Amino acid sequence: MIKIRNIHKSYTNGQNNLHVLKGIDLDIEAGEMISIMGPSGSGKSTLLNIFGILDNYDDGEYFLDGSRILHLNERKAALLRNRMLGFVFQSFNLISFKNAMENVALPLYYQKINRRKRNKIALEYLDKLGLKEWAHHLPSELSGGQKRRVAIARALITQPKVILADEPTGALDSVTSQEMMDLLTEINQTGITMIIVTHELDIARHTQKTIRIIDGTIQEIVKNEAGSQKPEGRSQVRSTKYVAASNVQQKKYEKVA
Repeated sequence: MIKIRNIHKSYTNGQNNLHVLKGIDLDIEAGEMISIMGPSGSGKSTLLNIFGILDNYDDGEYFLDGSRILHLNERKAALLRNRMLGFVFQSFNLISFKNAMENVALPLYYQKINRRKRNKIALEYLDKLGLKEWAHHLPSELSGGQKRRVAIARALITQPKVILADEPTGALDSVTSQEMMDLLTEINQTGITMIIVTHELDIARHTQKTIRIIDGTIQEIVKNEAGSQKPEGRSQVRSTKYVAASNVQQKKYEKVA
């Protein structure tokens, strides 16, 4: 799904040149769930931005689903992001004057789907994530965990092949963080590739492998035993509902698109 070879990235600040990524090589298979860890300034967020076609790289090669990503203009980059990628940002990036349903539906606006259809699809995604009754509430009326779920629904609505999550459990309490990771794991089990940047070892252990980056280079790749296990109990029941709803949604969405 993702292949990068000898990726370098530098930033210039005045007379200073900061070499952030120093020859990164990495393969991420379709359907994998990986985490990227490293101290502040290690380059993990820069790498995530390159994966998300939000930033360019200086040297090397980046292939997404078999296509080389290089020197795309903003229009082409935006179209590819909308078709292939879903984003979950630490700060949610919800539009304050739009309700939850409208925030979730927004990516479909750029696919020129009419308002009635995109709002209907958004309601179905909010229902999957247990937020249908909050569909007409503004972000200011939602808890941190609810905002995160709205952000995940928005990331899923275009049926991306890859979800990029930057600190998806940041500022959440331990119980809500656990629920969030259970949910991301369930989504990954539907076949969506998941890439998570995190500072938290407990969160990284939910993934199949952890990429440790220090000073712009990959120091090690650790396989996680916990990441290969399916959620149990209540989380597994919710997963079954999510998978079933996703299959129904796939058929509806194909008719709309």
